[in-house]
Amino acid sequence: MTEFLVKRFVKNSADLHNPAVRAAYGKLAGTVGIVCNLFLCAAKVAAGVLSGSVSITADAVNNLSDASSSIITLVGFRLSAKPADEEHPYGHARIEYLAGLAVSVMILVIGIELARSGIERILHPSPVSFSVVSAAVLALSIGVKLWMAAFNRGLGKRIGSAALEATAMDSRNDVISTAAVLAACVIDRMTHWALDGWMGLAVAGFILWSGVGILKDTMNPLLGEAPSEELTAYIGKKVMSYEGVLGTHDLMVHDYGPGRRFASVHVEMAAEEDVLRSHDVIDNIERDFLQNDHISLVIHFDPIQTGDDAVGTQREWVRQLVQGISPELTIHDFRMVSGATHTNLIFDTVAPHGFALTDAQLRGRIQQLVAQGNGDGMRYYAVVTIDHSYAPIPGL
Repeated sequence: MTEFLVKRFVKNSADLHNPAVRAAYGKLAGTVGIVCNLFLCAAKVAAGVLSGSVSITADAVNNLSDASSSIITLVGFRLSAKPADEEHPYGHARIEYLAGLAVSVMILVIGIELARSGIERILHPSPVSFSVVSAAVLALSIGVKLWMAAFNRGLGKRIGSAALEATAMDSRNDVISTAAVLAACVIDRMTHWALDGWMGLAVAGFILWSGVGILKDTMNPLLGEAPSEELTAYIGKKVMSYEGVLGTHDLMVHDYGPGRRFASVHVEMAAEEDVLRSHDVIDNIERDFLQNDHISLVIHFDPIQTGDDAVGTQREWVRQLVQGISPELTIHDFRMVSGATHTNLIFDTVAPHGFALTDAQLRGRIQQLVAQGNGDGMRYYAVVTIDHSYAPIPGL
């Protein structure tokens, strides 16, 4: 069914980096969500009114909120596809995150209200009229929501949309909550235990849990969450695959919405190499990422002296000293300036976030170790800059 709908309503569906195609996927998901949820809401309202069940009515309101969420998602995808303009040079793709944020807030408000209704029913219970029609409506809802969960999860993974994957999670939660309501009706019918209010409260709890999850998923990229390890590993491996690249560090990735990533990274190359050739390699790397990965990558060139054995020896000595403090530490941008009385070793040390030592303590420890010398009779001073990696590259 999913592939049929995609082929029927999404033109050029394979061109996933095209904003118009992405918007078409969002429109399809939103439309399907609105239709299915409105249908389920109407059916459950009728069943709830006939049976007098607050839990079934609560589940109907949940479907209504899901329909409203689909409307917001639909509008969000449409607006996020707008091209960049003078006021928004990085585009409007983050509107998709704002749509998810609005959905999560609305879900939280509805969840709180439904929790209040469930508590009132617990304190003042009333009989629930159970019927085969009510059970059939709830069973139908479970089946539809299972399909919607799979549908939204598939589209979300296909276009890399956290909003659609959150919608899929919400549908999965609806399956659990509706099953709980159905169980309450059956138990009430068989044992006359008044569980309707408790199940209504449980439904509200699932709604709140879903809302908090969606809120977190949409807030993180807006606040500037760290890129995934898979992405940083991919960028590092691809940059290192180019001939002449000796190392890479100081990777930063900025997310301006799905399909709108900007990144910067330092690349180490031999200082003895022709600068025009090195620039040509860097230019090719940037073009490759833009054309094939849709990442606007800016590269800073770090020249490394590879022909000077003395520099190489001291770099390796300092690297071992630093990693003796902690294997998590790395160095880069190593330079050596010799003088009449001492030699300055100038380099950067990258410390992970939350490292046990403060920057000042780490700098002092490194300077102390370097000042002890390496047994060659020379006096060394360390000029250290402490860096913190915004997007660590695994294995580098």
